[in-house]
Amino acid sequence: MTLKAQVNVAFVGFGFSGSTFHAPFLNVLEEYNLRYVVSSNSEKVHKSLPNVRVESDLTKVLKDSTIDLVVIATPNTTHYELAKASLKAGKHVVVDKPFTLHSREAQDLIEIANRQRRIVTVYHNRRWDGDFLTLKKLFSEKTLGEVYLYEAHFHRYRPLPNPKRWKEDSALGSGILYDLGAHLIDQALQLFGLPDTVDADILAQRPGAIADDYFHLTLKYGTKRVLLKASNLVCSPGPRYQIHGTQGSFLKNGVDPQEQDLIAGRNPLDKSWGQSREEDEGILNINQQHMRLPSIPGNYATFYKSLAEAIYNNSLPPVLAEEAYQVIQLIEKSWEESQRRKKKIL
Repeated sequence: MTLKAQVNVAFVGFGFSGSTFHAPFLNVLEEYNLRYVVSSNSEKVHKSLPNVRVESDLTKVLKDSTIDLVVIATPNTTHYELAKASLKAGKHVVVDKPFTLHSREAQDLIEIANRQRRIVTVYHNRRWDGDFLTLKKLFSEKTLGEVYLYEAHFHRYRPLPNPKRWKEDSALGSGILYDLGAHLIDQALQLFGLPDTVDADILAQRPGAIADDYFHLTLKYGTKRVLLKASNLVCSPGPRYQIHGTQGSFLKNGVDPQEQDLIAGRNPLDKSWGQSREEDEGILNINQQHMRLPSIPGNYATFYKSLAEAIYNNSLPPVLAEEAYQVIQLIEKSWEESQRRKKKIL
């Protein structure tokens, strides 16, 4: 791509997600010029971004006609209103996942973006995890034949809940399903599309937990089953993916290294970026022949590089808002099914 002009960015929110998963890419990719960070903590922002202007009020920033893109990485309850205001101000918008709390809000943002002729997209960065890229390749090449059982886990070990964190409080949009579940659901929809039906078990298991910290979803596609699981009480997680088809199976341990590398402050432009550890290589079993399969290197920068091209060329963004809308639909349906199951038992 020939660089036409940098995309001028205003970035909203500088908590863990914003400072870890967004700012490092916006700060180093040549396609972007990070102009503003909207935050109440200018000292924290300037420790890592000393040359960026910090404002406490997004309304003031939206009046700057030179800003092309607003990136929203704030608590889930604020996504809809901030995205709506940014789109109405004529800006392209990136919303950190989950898109919104309600599917009707997601649909509203899509309609506003269409009227404004602006892009609204959602940062489903786990599409560019190395293990998922490897899975997509196996699926596209039909290596496993017809897949009938797909199981994906996103476990953590956090035995002590912290209701003071917004992700673990009582507000709608808190909890593990809106957080990690959004990733697993998005990946499953990329591979299989919308299911026929969904069974769901969602609850708070840890003593003192307010928000859900466990879920087990079963997406049903005819005779195919897609199992999605996450828990904050798993110390030994086992395989992250277990995929079984008519020609063989694929098992994958470990997690993509990008999150830990971002936390450690590594430069995303390093040549070795996204390379998984040797001990985390997948195991492919085809016709009873076992072989190790290294993961394709992942790279979250792909999202932002593809988005710049979409802005330059007025083309489709890397994540369609309609796809993110389907994720919210399925989260809503899962909650409905989980509540229905509990009422039936009682």
